[in-house]
Amino acid sequence: MNRELILAIESSCDETSVAVVEDGTKILSNIVASQINSHKRFGGVVPEVASRHHVEQITLCIDEALTEAKVTVAEISAVAVTYGPGLVGSLLIGISAAKAFAWANNLPLIPVNHMAGHIYAARFIKPFEFPLIALLVSGGHTELVYMQEDGSYEIIGETRDDAAGEAYDKVGRVLGLSYPSGKEIDELAHQGKDNYHFPRAMIHEANYDFSFSGLKSAFINLVHNAEQRGEELDKNDLAASFQASVVEVLVTKTLRACKEFPVKQLVVAGGVAANQGLREGLTTALAEEMPEVELIIPPLRLCGDNAAMIGAAAHVERQKGIVAELKLNADPSLVL
Repeated sequence: MNRELILAIESSCDETSVAVVEDGTKILSNIVASQINSHKRFGGVVPEVASRHHVEQITLCIDEALTEAKVTVAEISAVAVTYGPGLVGSLLIGISAAKAFAWANNLPLIPVNHMAGHIYAARFIKPFEFPLIALLVSGGHTELVYMQEDGSYEIIGETRDDAAGEAYDKVGRVLGLSYPSGKEIDELAHQGKDNYHFPRAMIHEANYDFSFSGLKSAFINLVHNAEQRGEELDKNDLAASFQASVVEVLVTKTLRACKEFPVKQLVVAGGVAANQGLREGLTTALAEEMPEVELIIPPLRLCGDNAAMIGAAAHVERQKGIVAELKLNADPSLVL
């Protein structure tokens, strides 16, 4: 049987990425052009700047992905692209490039949900065993997803306000850290102690929803009040206290979901899955309370936005026979 080679394109935010994925499980190439340095000076992603970078990078990334994978256009089976959620201008660049490539080479076009892509990044580690729960934690999303089979997503809990990653960036700004600040807060947290005891929002509520805006406000108020009094706060302890609150809520709710649903695996996905505190917290808690549930966390290079994960999710969509027409449009508010 011929091998399936999917050329996948991801441009939902501030990474232009193109990958070639074989049979949904093997990465032949995964080119990522990051724009972090361009957005750093603004303290966050500027949509118009992001779109312009995608325009400059997209064709270069396609060429590089094919070259690195050592495949010709004639060998490609299908083109996959993220069509949401994300920044509308950024999404449209990737979609336009994917449509042009698919049309010019008479290839099927597979539309992929960016969040499904994050879940399927874990598929490169090992095969999924259903049912499973995925904890999706990124800059714009914090959700618990129950999956009974490939390509089936049931959101059982989500954030009611700020996502975890969003809270990290806002707190980082108050601490004077550069954007994106998740990695730096994580590093500081490992050198400090939870001495400030921030609130654990909704931790005891009988649902799987999250809320991080109260934690963010408590953090900002503490820092501002100390500044007004001329008090010096310990940066490491602040980071540790903030992270302890986020991790405890995420771990507690996720474990409760794993106990109430009959799951074989727990997948952690999204940019915040790179956080060492969260990885350690989940690994320890699962080993102690539910050793029969297997924890799968993608390697750091696959936690951020990348096209390989889109190729893995596209493999499942293709098996289901899902193909987009060339009038495919961006859906910035797309849900799973």
